[in-house]
Amino acid sequence: MSRKRTENDGDSGPVTLHIPIDRFGFLKQEHGNSPERFSKARSTSSTDHDREERKLRKWRKMIGVGGSDWKHYVRRKPNVVKRRIRKGIPDCLRGLVWQLISGSRDLLLMNPGVYEQLVIYETSASELDIIRDISRTFPSHVFFQKRHGPGQRSLYNVLKAYSVYDRDVGYVQGMGFIAGLLLLYMSEEDAFWLLVALLKGAVHAPMEGLYHAGLPLVQQYLFQLESLVRELIPKLGEHFSQEMINPSMYASQWFITVFSYSFPFPLALRIWDVFLSEGVKIVFKVGLALLNYCQDELVKLPFEKLIHALKTFPEDAMNPDILLPLAYSIKVSKRLEELKLDYEKTITKPVQP
Repeated sequence: MSRKRTENDGDSGPVTLHIPIDRFGFLKQEHGNSPERFSKARSTSSTDHDREERKLRKWRKMIGVGGSDWKHYVRRKPNVVKRRIRKGIPDCLRGLVWQLISGSRDLLLMNPGVYEQLVIYETSASELDIIRDISRTFPSHVFFQKRHGPGQRSLYNVLKAYSVYDRDVGYVQGMGFIAGLLLLYMSEEDAFWLLVALLKGAVHAPMEGLYHAGLPLVQQYLFQLESLVRELIPKLGEHFSQEMINPSMYASQWFITVFSYSFPFPLALRIWDVFLSEGVKIVFKVGLALLNYCQDELVKLPFEKLIHALKTFPEDAMNPDILLPLAYSIKVSKRLEELKLDYEKTITKPVQP
């Protein structure tokens, strides 16, 4: 799946340094998100290989050639689809399935030529900001490392096209990590339309409020998360209050980048599988599961160490096979709706007679 590294043809010399990369394309010694962190006890036996092959065959049968059977299967067996997505989409099919479950494939087919028009013929007020931020997006991934290389050019094109497509949103820095993640699994045009599907709400609630001026949707999500922490993890919620810790200090990026900014890549991918299928509630579930898993240590820490700990969670907490089952067991849908109404009341001023 990962992109091949582009060599500099002009480089010459007797010594060629081999820089090891993980199976996702990240430099191993620079990127702490390598899947090998969670593979110490993983067997590579023929039994495991056979299991993966059976899983892949089931998925291929489920989606059909080019996704032709997907909608029919989802209508017939929605619970099977949900269960399989939660177990993880096979990496070789991830790009296609993401497009199918997000609704972006339909947007692409309904808008032929639009992406090319946006990239080639339109100008954006955000172009300099995008250029400035390009090198900060997955800097240790081989696809994005080379300055002005194919990865950085593709990322620029997608972000520039979106900033023209939706001038109200334009470009905000966190969008780069989402676009970058998508580009590792699909073409520029496919990534662009998936970004549109997410921000405009093709299937789930629109994400564009995360990037509007003042980040209004981020503020709502942080309000909801703080309330859920107090209700579901009261001991930790009380400690946060005593140490004057609020979610904006640690959770804003969880929502703005859907964990793609700082979480281990294998975990981020598994979260994205579910996020595209079930919506933003998985971000709350994962955040709550993570805080609950680590609360015994977190409640012992004073402010400065607490801030650091909330940005550098232990390896076992970041293992998708440990964290995600805990997240799936947390029920938040109804409470999120109630808290949304509560938040709207806090920001709505009564009309004076």
